[in-house]
This record gives sequence, C-alpha cells and structure tokens, in this order.
Amino acid sequence: MSDILNRLAETLEGRKTADPASSYVARLYAKGLDAILKKIGEEATETIIAAKDGDSAHLVYEIADLWFHSMVLLAQQGLHPDAVLEELARREGLSGLVEKAGRQDGV
Repeated sequence: MSDILNRLAETLEGRKTADPASSYVARLYAKGLDAILKKIGEEATETIIAAKDGDSAHLVYEIADLWFHSMVLLAQQGLHPDAVLEELARREGLSGLVEKAGRQDGV
C-alpha cells in the first residue's frame, strides 16, 4: 500500500518544477496554498455528499480525490506521506479519548 503513496509522492515532488500549463498539480502549486486548501475543502464536501448518498463506489472515488489533494498539500509543505503514516502508527492501539487528552493543543 505505501508503494503507491511513495510513487505518488515522488510524482508530486517532480511536479513542483513542471510547467503549470502542462500539469494540473504544477498549476495548483503555482496558485499557492489557498488554492490547494480550497480544493481539499471541495473534495471533503464531495466526500460527505457521497457518504450521505450511500453510494460506496462514489465514496471511494471522492476519498481518492481527497487523499490525492491532501498529498499535494503535504508535498507543498515539504512533508512526505510517511509523516502521516508514522503519526497513525503512533496512535495505533491508543483509545481516541486518551490520545486526544494527551494533545498539547487540546484539539
């Protein structure tokens, strides 16, 4: 599973120097953080709608879009998806309530 994430991360990293006229991701990078965040918001909304509609195939499609754009954000911020996987591994086996109580910001 992480093989696809690694390959995608490499592709997204390479798009940082691509011509925005030839690459959707390069165009997002050129537009900046706000454009990337707006796209994530749109994809999150579409994911919610797909879930509410009970269409599992559409839900999977929208979550793929959400994950993809989240990975664009990670790359734009200089982060690799391994950072997220490491955080998930850190949380594995912890009660969500215990994990949340241990956060410094309380969020």
